[in-house]
Amino acid sequence: MTDFGSPVFGAWREAARAEWEAYSRHAFVEGMKDGTLPKAAFLHYLVQDYVFLIHFSRAWALGVVKSGSRLEMTTCAGTVDALVNHEMRLHVEICAREGISEDDLYNAAEAQPNLAYTRYVMDAGLSGDFLDLMAALAPCVFGYGEIGTRLAAEAVPEGPYAEWIATYAGEEYQGVCTTVAAMIEQAVADRLGPDAMSLPRWDALCHRFRTATALEVDFWQMGLDGAAAQGAAA
Repeated sequence: MTDFGSPVFGAWREAARAEWEAYSRHAFVEGMKDGTLPKAAFLHYLVQDYVFLIHFSRAWALGVVKSGSRLEMTTCAGTVDALVNHEMRLHVEICAREGISEDDLYNAAEAQPNLAYTRYVMDAGLSGDFLDLMAALAPCVFGYGEIGTRLAAEAVPEGPYAEWIATYAGEEYQGVCTTVAAMIEQAVADRLGPDAMSLPRWDALCHRFRTATALEVDFWQMGLDGAAAQGAAA
């Protein structure tokens, strides 16, 4: 387990230890690792995650507006590019092979857990400052980087979810994690100083991170529940 060079992220993760364990080792994740995750669950998740990434990209674009330095602006803008032009492409390509078009993805109705998570992140950015937004965005960025790395080492060879795992374990995505981690580290230092973790504001940021992590747990569960509902309807 790595903090991607950011003690701030490491401390946030520790403050949300129970939620992080439930998120990073959810049954959905473990099903990708051993190849037992039903395809219907994975496809339901991918469709919803495509919609999620649209809102997630907008939230990172809001980071440009909330930025206080060129480093913050370039990192947020670069993350938007990585999401829109690279990560979303994975969803489009996998779904296309299953007969799901990009129009289908873009026009998919949002499931309730998706709405709850994306609106929470946007509200954090709109009602709070740059650090509030980063604390709400961080679990997704770093969680997928951590999960991808672990599954790359533990997953069954050439399993059905190898493409997904390779994307998040790959150099490109891991580089995004490292870049965002360095930016968050500097952003906290610039705004809160060297003793950030001793300030009252720190607890509020930990709460932001913990809430977003809990919403990630619900997102994985949405994938499993959606597949089960489809099976019952069939």
